[in-house]
Amino acid sequence: MSANQIAAIVLIVAGILGLVYGGFSYNKETVGAKLGPIELKVTEKKTINVPIWAGIGAIVVGGVLLVGGRKR
Repeated sequence: MSANQIAAIVLIVAGILGLVYGGFSYNKETVGAKLGPIELKVTEKKTINVPIWAGIGAIVVGGVLLVGGRKR
């Protein structure tokens, strides 16, 4: 399997996951206040949305790489 085929498969899978889940979230921990040995930590939940056009674009580019690589 060539590098182009692997990249194409990764793009297609990422595009499908982006369309199915629509985004992902993660927790960011920051120090709110520090008073001597005592720290107040704040956990903030961040959400990143994946646009529909990005998922479709990844699938299309992956398909073009996969089909274009076979013709050579």
